[in-house]
Amino acid sequence: MIPTHEAHNKFIDHLKNQGRSSATVLAYGKDIEQLQDFLGQLNKTKVHEIDTKDLQAFMAKLSKEGYTPKSISRKTNSTKTFFRFLKINDFLADDPALLLEHPKFEMKPPRILTKTEYRALRDAARSDVRMGAIIELLLQTGIRIGELARLQLADVKFGNQKAGELHIPAGESYPERTVPLNKAAETALKQYLEIRPKSSNETLFVTKTGRPLLVRNIRTAIDRYFKLAGIRDAKVNDLRHTFVAHHLMSGTSLVLVSKLAGHKRLATTEKYLNLIQGRLEEPIKLEEL
Repeated sequence: MIPTHEAHNKFIDHLKNQGRSSATVLAYGKDIEQLQDFLGQLNKTKVHEIDTKDLQAFMAKLSKEGYTPKSISRKTNSTKTFFRFLKINDFLADDPALLLEHPKFEMKPPRILTKTEYRALRDAARSDVRMGAIIELLLQTGIRIGELARLQLADVKFGNQKAGELHIPAGESYPERTVPLNKAAETALKQYLEIRPKSSNETLFVTKTGRPLLVRNIRTAIDRYFKLAGIRDAKVNDLRHTFVAHHLMSGTSLVLVSKLAGHKRLATTEKYLNLIQGRLEEPIKLEEL
């Protein structure tokens, strides 16, 4: 008859021992903590006291409070994972989340920039050397915005007779990899390095005072250039989607694109095949831009 707060702590320890990323552990932890607070209001402080109706009532409360079906689905997943852990480890005889259903919602497909949008975005940022280099790097390499923010000066290798390359250090949920730099990316990076503020900090992209440029600042700046370019309903991660989709449309092998993008599973890359089927637009020749 384990208390809910103790079960919560054991669950978090279990996730950490599994090697789950800190972001995943934090998200699961907050979801279960929110559930725990709700159950406390029902005076249910031990896990064996909880039934399916309690969990359904929690999800209904979230819906009334304005949570989107997608958010509720994520919390449903956290709840199911939590109680499955308790059942497997014999903290519970029966799993009350087994019959808990996910709300139905439509997943929007990734946004892929058209050739016109692609060029308009690059043109909009052309006078901003630093942001121009950031946008060029995201478009030409498909790296994640978090990966870009963590890049160090030593991660950039310019080519002489051969193409340059970008070293992507390992993250919590992906291995390290090397991504080639085409001419456009190299040119943009060299122009940025010429005006980069002098700093003892080795982070590649820094502020005017030499401090690392944060992800939220990069995201805000790119959103501004989306607006200047007249590109609607686009987000920073869509630059990565564009890289993957147009490489596949150009005939780059699925395995290679998956490796360049740092996808953990080939199935993640395969999902883009349905998006590009039937697209009549000529693919962007990334290496020529």
